[in-house]
Amino acid sequence: MKRLSGLLFGLGILGVTATGPAMAEDCGGPVTANEALASEDARYAAQTGDDFGALQKLLGDDLVYIHSSAVVDTKSSYIESMKSGTVKYRVMRRSDVRVRTYGCVAIISGLGNFDVTVKGQDMAVEIRFHSIWAKRAHGLEFISWEATRTPPKQ
Repeated sequence: MKRLSGLLFGLGILGVTATGPAMAEDCGGPVTANEALASEDARYAAQTGDDFGALQKLLGDDLVYIHSSAVVDTKSSYIESMKSGTVKYRVMRRSDVRVRTYGCVAIISGLGNFDVTVKGQDMAVEIRFHSIWAKRAHGLEFISWEATRTPPKQ
């Protein structure tokens, strides 16, 4: 057990000191709730409008996108799913939103109602979500999403 604790501690140290695209040094200054919501609106517009150029700019290279189905996408696989037509976001609405900011990071939580077509099948999806944005030197980037489907209404 002591050996395992040492290994986990060592991995933790590696995680803190490793260099990569999402280091604290990449912070581009504090983010406001309004900036985060405007960026989320821009992402929704880019997704429903198939604006892949805008998505390339809005999504961070280190994006982790966890769908309500438990499928996990990266920036490239997420954009490719839309380009290929596998996934088409038709309408994206959010409500019950709360924005928390921590320096250059903003976390948006809320309820989403999305009309989406997946592999040719139309569906309306209601989810609870977290959307995370990081303010970097060149602007805000969408870096993480996690969604959970809400239970069917009785």
